[in-house]
Amino acid sequence: MALLEVRNIKKNFGKTEVLKGIDFELEKGEVLAIIGSSGSGKTTLLRCLNFLETADKGSIYVDGETVFDADVEYNDNEIREKRLKFGLVFQSFNLFPQYNVMENLTLAPTLALKKKKLSGVEKKVALESIDQKAVELLERVGLSDKSNAYPCELSGGQQQRVAIARALVMQPEILCFDEPTSALDPELTGEVLRVIKGLKGEDHTMIVVTHEMEFAKNVADKVIFMADGVIEEIGTPDEVFGAPKSEKTKAFLSNSLEKI
Repeated sequence: MALLEVRNIKKNFGKTEVLKGIDFELEKGEVLAIIGSSGSGKTTLLRCLNFLETADKGSIYVDGETVFDADVEYNDNEIREKRLKFGLVFQSFNLFPQYNVMENLTLAPTLALKKKKLSGVEKKVALESIDQKAVELLERVGLSDKSNAYPCELSGGQQQRVAIARALVMQPEILCFDEPTSALDPELTGEVLRVIKGLKGEDHTMIVVTHEMEFAKNVADKVIFMADGVIEEIGTPDEVFGAPKSEKTKAFLSNSLEKI
């Protein structure tokens, strides 16, 4: 059974049909790269997966559990609970400027802890565990010396690596990236891509919306090319990049690869 199953996801904004019926599956530990021109629906799809937008039709399953069904109305608590299955790293970092790096990482799990009925001792142990996890993640992304720094004191690449660590601290089953390098200068792009590549080696399941074609070719297990709100082509990197079937895919790749 696939870890993630997406079935017939549709999304309209007014009269504009942005997603026209998206279907795909993702196995545990796989990396999916989603490519396509601006306006093709890539980011909207990620936002629907993370419950930042509500799809008008369709369903989403994680590890056999229905986490979204357009025919079901969910309350805020249910949405918050289901959202925890996904982590999202935004293209513009979205760190809290008033908090230092360590506080950015520990804020969400600490708030979640407050909702649990724990004894004083249990709470103390849990808080220590959160801090330890944050320290480990900062080391993993190469920023163990920046725990007390504030976002304004970090480069764009460092901020994005903090954002990745912040998403990981909640231990999502599926980690999503929305153009994680688009706000970075070229010299900072490599450090972020290396972190994402390293996560693949640790068997994380990931969806990466990206304009980095070489990264998609070399790291992804599966590639989706989206155009006009549909999946125009899906396959392995060799299939999509090496032998595309769709004329739209061929035109997009020809234009994209010329810019590399």
